[in-house]
Amino acid sequence: MIRLKTVGAFMNRVLVRCYSKSVLVLENLDPLQEASLEERCITVNEKDHAIGNATKRECHQVGKNGQLILHRAFSVFIFNSKGDLLLQRRSPQKITFPDCYTNACCSHPLYDLEAEREERGALGVRKAAQRRLQHELGIPPQEATPESFHYLTRIHYQAGNRGQWGEHEIDYIMILHRDVTLSPNMNEEVALRVSHSSLMSSDRMKPRSGDWAVTINFL
Repeated sequence: MIRLKTVGAFMNRVLVRCYSKSVLVLENLDPLQEASLEERCITVNEKDHAIGNATKRECHQVGKNGQLILHRAFSVFIFNSKGDLLLQRRSPQKITFPDCYTNACCSHPLYDLEAEREERGALGVRKAAQRRLQHELGIPPQEATPESFHYLTRIHYQAGNRGQWGEHEIDYIMILHRDVTLSPNMNEEVALRVSHSSLMSSDRMKPRSGDWAVTINFL
């Protein structure tokens, strides 16, 4: 498992997280996004052993002591047959890091869904990824089957100690390499594709105030 705070070379590849836009107040939350805060995440220890559950609100709202609950999450990177990378711009309605660019899907396996608590072969996380890709991007389940994801590694990271919301996750990094059908859910994101080569060489990907803000999940 990679710990971001201890791997300097890895951190050099991580761009700016959009802290300033993550400071929201409860009464301004989008109704659909606020309802999702009652879904229950799988809480874990630093070895990624499941130890309980907590709502998304409890997991992502910074406590009075400045701490955040460690929980299980995943990030999916999708490349098509040409090698183009699928990016999404998070909806302005998102609670954490709205309007930020990131990889195809970042979400959580849910405690209340028994299939997503399956530990063997990261099967629960794979099933959660299949569910969220359909919800967020309209990708048919048969185009993102659990076995089609290549599990790369896990990352332990924390971000967002400024403001009301943040992240503290054991994040499963998964790759899906195939052409997919897209029908984005506009309450979640807007999707676009860019070539890997143009992305890595683009001046727009250099951190600049108010320009191209990306999440820490985006490597």
